[in-house]
Amino acid sequence: MIRKIALLIIFIIANTCLAQQPPSFTIPDYKAIEKEINDKKSAFFYPALLDRLAKNDTLLNQEEFRHLYFGYVFQPKYNAFWKSSDEKKLQQFYNKEKLDTADYDEIIKLANHSLSEFPFDLNQLNYLTYIYHLKGDENAAKITAFKFHNIINAIFSSGDGKKCETGFHVLLVEHEYVILKLFDVESKSQSLVDHCDYLSFEKGKYQVDGIYFNIEKMLENESKLFR
Repeated sequence: MIRKIALLIIFIIANTCLAQQPPSFTIPDYKAIEKEINDKKSAFFYPALLDRLAKNDTLLNQEEFRHLYFGYVFQPKYNAFWKSSDEKKLQQFYNKEKLDTADYDEIIKLANHSLSEFPFDLNQLNYLTYIYHLKGDENAAKITAFKFHNIINAIFSSGDGKKCETGFHVLLVEHEYVILKLFDVESKSQSLVDHCDYLSFEKGKYQVDGIYFNIEKMLENESKLFR
């Protein structure tokens, strides 16, 4: 219940972000991204971009978010199987029918700790926006929603999801399900098609029968972890 409300709050606070997603897409050029984020003279030098994100810089643009998101696959901390170390504690709050005002500060602390581990934790960005809104801190809510929507837009800018060749590029499987929640659709099954996750829908229920997510970097990371 709380998670559904949280998604609704996301749309209320920053509903123009998704509407402004680009009409076309550009498949990430990972070689070019890797070169840019490692160049200290580049506007996309990764440590500088990550520092701006951590400092809540709302002047970060779409290309900078693309380099942040897709460039993360080259960072030593990238783990395609990442789970928050605070997941169990946060889950207790997720499962509550109603939150107490005394819960807000603890959730904010836990969610921000999770984001310090992995700055693209979309579930926590979503939930944290909702909690800031409940607490009455609209400025913090807008900043957090800004991050959420621009990361989402980076994903949307990577493909159209209609076939594997143009699948949306994602860092984690969890990001696939965040996208589905935003579209308010449910998947019937999940299968691996080449280097893509294909999530199929109930035939005839939606305008499309399924959606493709490119997980090539997840698969590469998985192979490194098990060497």
